[in-house]
Amino acid sequence: MYKFLFFLGVFTFFIFAAQAQIADSTGTKKSDTLKVKHPVKTPSGSFAPKIDPAKEKIYHPDSNHIPHKAVMHSLMVPGWGQVYNHRWWKVPLIYGGLGLLTSAIIYNQHYYNEYLILSRYRQGTPAKPGDPYYAESIQYAQVPDANLNDARENSRRNRDLSIFGFLAVWGIQAVDAYIDAKFIHSYTVDNNLSFKVTPGLINQPVFAQGANNAYIPGLKVTFTF
Repeated sequence: MYKFLFFLGVFTFFIFAAQAQIADSTGTKKSDTLKVKHPVKTPSGSFAPKIDPAKEKIYHPDSNHIPHKAVMHSLMVPGWGQVYNHRWWKVPLIYGGLGLLTSAIIYNQHYYNEYLILSRYRQGTPAKPGDPYYAESIQYAQVPDANLNDARENSRRNRDLSIFGFLAVWGIQAVDAYIDAKFIHSYTVDNNLSFKVTPGLINQPVFAQGANNAYIPGLKVTFTF
C-alpha cells in the first residue's frame, strides 16, 4: 500500500514537471509599439563631456554692435557712445560733470590772469585808468605781495586740476561706452546657477614647506552662472 502511494506521488510529480516545460501556446505577447528613445552613446575613449540641453548656455551676441565704434564715438563727442549703446540716461550725467569742470576751469583761469597782471603792475609800471584790472589794483593795494602770489598759484593749481578732471571724465565715459558695448550686448540667458566643490592639493610657499609637507589639502569651489 505504501509503495503504491509512493510511486503514485513520484508519477504525479513528473507529470507536473513535464507540464511546466510546455510552452504557452495561448498566443504571442504583443510587443510595445511605443518607440523607446535610446541615449546617444559617446564613442569609446572620447573625453567629450555630456551636456544637458536644459543647462546649456545660450549666447546672444549682437554682431551689429561694435565696441570699437562706441569708443571712437565717445572720444570724438562725449556721450555719443552712450547714445550708440542706447544708454541715454548717462548723457546728462556726462555733460553735467563736464559742464561743472569747464566752469571751474574758466573761473580759476580768470582769477589767475587777474592776480598775474596785478603782480606785474607791482613789479613794473603801476596801473593807469583804462588799463585791465585797474579797479582791482586799487582794491588789492593793501594786500602784501606774498599773499597775492599765493592766490595766483592757488588759482593756477585749481585750474590745472580742473583740466585733469575734465580729461578724466572724458576718458571714463569712453571706457564706459566700451564696457557697455562689449558686455551688455553679448550676454547669456539660462537658469544654470550652481556651484561645485572638489578636493585638491595646494602648493605651499617655499618658506612654509617642511620636510614632507610640500602640499596641503584644500577645497576648490567653482561657481557656474
